[in-house]
Amino acid sequence: MSDAPKGLERIPRRPPPDFEETESGILEGITESGFLNVALDDVNQYGPHAMIVLLGIVAAVTAVVLMAAMFVI
Repeated sequence: MSDAPKGLERIPRRPPPDFEETESGILEGITESGFLNVALDDVNQYGPHAMIVLLGIVAAVTAVVLMAAMFVI
């Protein structure tokens, strides 16, 4: 990392968000706090996993819309 003191950082760090660590598995951890809460607000340790699933869902919906538009035009 950098040896610069915290006051001299080019991009100041924001304080970490409130975080609930859960002992359950990945599926239970995501569903107990709500899928969008975990993916967008990062409320527990499975936030990155939920964000990747959300990315896959958005990519699939985009692909379906583009395929439909390709066949209609």
